[in-house]
Amino acid sequence: MGMDLTVQQLRLVLAVHDTGGFTAAAEQLHLAQSSISRAVRDVERRLGITLFQRTTRNLVTTPEGAEFCLVARRVVDSFDAGINHFQGFLAGTRGRVRVAALPSMAAILLPPVVSAYRADYPDVELSIEDGMSDEVLAKVRAGTVDLGVTVVAEPLPDLAVHPIATDRMCAVFPQQHRFAARESLTWAELATEPHIAFAPNSSIRQHADRAFAAAEAHPRIVLESGNITAVAGLVAAGLGTAVMPGMVLPLIAFAGLVHVPLAAPETHRRIAVIRTPHHPQPPATRAFTRALTWARTTTPETTWL
Repeated sequence: MGMDLTVQQLRLVLAVHDTGGFTAAAEQLHLAQSSISRAVRDVERRLGITLFQRTTRNLVTTPEGAEFCLVARRVVDSFDAGINHFQGFLAGTRGRVRVAALPSMAAILLPPVVSAYRADYPDVELSIEDGMSDEVLAKVRAGTVDLGVTVVAEPLPDLAVHPIATDRMCAVFPQQHRFAARESLTWAELATEPHIAFAPNSSIRQHADRAFAAAEAHPRIVLESGNITAVAGLVAAGLGTAVMPGMVLPLIAFAGLVHVPLAAPETHRRIAVIRTPHHPQPPATRAFTRALTWARTTTPETTWL
């Protein structure tokens, strides 16, 4: 029994079954009746059964034909659903986008981007993972995520890097601090205060260490933490000052701290979208990348490119 039937043949058989005749099926499908008759006879020949009992007055689906139509309908419906999903994939309206980002990017930059993207692409599955910069880079390189949103401080020749913003490094301290009224502060001046540092694997700590070194300044680190809000809380308690980039300042508003831009040297972080260049981007991922490059959030000391 030959089973190599086409989807079009199945559609024609179903049309005859549903309309109750070749003439009605031909009118519905805008095809010649002779073409439908030949197609149905070919299906019957391949299956070795009679699908329809023909009489001079009407057409009746045989029991074998009725059973075959049940199978054919499941196949056609599944095929149509699959093609619809694939068309959505091609249009970028279906699929999956996996993003890894620094915690500050996940909390500040991504929410409005995701909200706008979901409005246009509600059927795309999104997942967001946060982590330190080295973790984001590792996930992008391993292919476990499609995109990374992180700070790029050095060349990454194996990755495609698309800068989207820069944010300036600032000093933060309680409102009653002696530096609170300053419009700017040097790294050397900041080094005269007890310093609450981020963990060594933090991109904030790495930028701060380079800037202190360039200023030939050596802060006295009294505490370390890998958590932005923990550092803010420690500063609010009067235990020392800290360095924060502009992007994270909204996250520490609860602490009521003052921020002052740092100079000599003026230090900025470069925020970028990264991906592996040798992995083709599905349409849904390309659309999310465009949404990221158009992102604009109102954050202190942040400049959008």
